[in-house]
Amino acid sequence: MNKIYRRLYPYTFLGAFFFLVSCSDHRDDAVCLEIQPHDENVLMQINHRMMEEMDQMTHTNDPDHDFAMMMSMHHQSAIDMSQEELKSGDDPQMKEMAQQVINAQQAEKAMLQQYLQSHTPVVEPDGPTFNSESMMSMDKMMKAQDIRVLSEDSDVTYAQLLIDHHQSALEMAMAELAYGDDPMIREMASKMIEDQRKEIMELQDWLIKNKPF
Repeated sequence: MNKIYRRLYPYTFLGAFFFLVSCSDHRDDAVCLEIQPHDENVLMQINHRMMEEMDQMTHTNDPDHDFAMMMSMHHQSAIDMSQEELKSGDDPQMKEMAQQVINAQQAEKAMLQQYLQSHTPVVEPDGPTFNSESMMSMDKMMKAQDIRVLSEDSDVTYAQLLIDHHQSALEMAMAELAYGDDPMIREMASKMIEDQRKEIMELQDWLIKNKPF
């Protein structure tokens, strides 16, 4: 046996032994988490469906109208993600957050849908710019989620992906304030910015305390 290998072999075996012991004795150890392919993750599937819907939508180039259409889809994906967390999650704080998201975004989606039914879109010069910036925010969200390391821990995955999801909503709402005119939609956008900034901080604080490594 090679001398170097002979010297290292006992320590290599010992290290492997402690690795196995740590995995069997400490379920929350990061090395014990099962890494999950993105295509198999239910929350990622929800977000990919949302992006497909947005890619197929017909833009009116009325910033208020298009914001209401996109945000309705965006809210529905947050609702779907949160319902999945209620079903699969374990952490009481994350499940409470999920129910909070469902309650708030169902109410806002109803208001957005009512607006869309009663509003006739008018093409605005800044409409293409608004749509371009909004879709850039969505592409940014998907890239941020696509580089996340996902595990079968539903609570951690939900918190991670909801941060990216909220950030894109926040940026879309800022674009609405920059280009939109309708007082009600602008007020909704301002509230979304305030609410989702707060929730992002809460999610980040939870992840710092509950990170699985």
